[in-house]
Amino acid sequence: MQYGICPLSIVPIRTNPDDCAEMSSQLLYGEHFKVLESRKKWSRIRVAYDNFEGWVTNNQITLISEEEFEGFDKTASHISADIISHVCTHDGMLLPILLGSMAEPASLLHHTFEGHIFEGKKNKESLVDTAFLYLKAPYLAGGKSPFGIDGSGLAQMVYKINGYALERTAGGQSKQGEALSFIEESEPGDLAFFDNNEGIIDHVGIILKDNYIIHVNGHVRIDRLDHTGIFNTEEKLYTHKLRVIKKII
Repeated sequence: MQYGICPLSIVPIRTNPDDCAEMSSQLLYGEHFKVLESRKKWSRIRVAYDNFEGWVTNNQITLISEEEFEGFDKTASHISADIISHVCTHDGMLLPILLGSMAEPASLLHHTFEGHIFEGKKNKESLVDTAFLYLKAPYLAGGKSPFGIDGSGLAQMVYKINGYALERTAGGQSKQGEALSFIEESEPGDLAFFDNNEGIIDHVGIILKDNYIIHVNGHVRIDRLDHTGIFNTEEKLYTHKLRVIKKII
């Protein structure tokens, strides 16, 4: 078994070993993984943090030993707290890294982290403050950064930064936590899930106070939430149908 780490600010994870294949997720700086299959140009990986699997190009990753892999903190502490931080590489170059990246592995890559970090579990109230850092970030399928993110990526990154683990997809996240019977039982920071016409959960947002929700629809935005779903006051219509509310913390 081989192991690896992301040495760049961001690396796409694709559904198939092809540059034109759909991007299903991303690796942020410092995220580590197991290599499940290795080819000349591509490797199929399983991300240590959330067990997400996909394909990355070999020239965008760095292989590490099993001992180094096992030495990482599996709770994802020491997370970059700035929209953009930097690491200084061994040759004196500055590499920008993004909010939610892993600062701890910098020393393994012979880099020096320069920035602020989040450490340990935060109070539930801090989830909303973190979510606001992503406001106006454009929608990007598979994205996990303030410069492009999807709904489940927003939920996962907000919880990760605050010390709590979520699955990568909305469907996976919907199986976590405790289901609530009514919106009135929810608190800011709880998750609301929404399904499509086939009954498949395909969207998630983070509940705010006073019946608002922060989610991704074109960009990270705030809309109204009620028992029917998400109501867009600009378009005067419901954009997503509510399926379930989940309390994770």
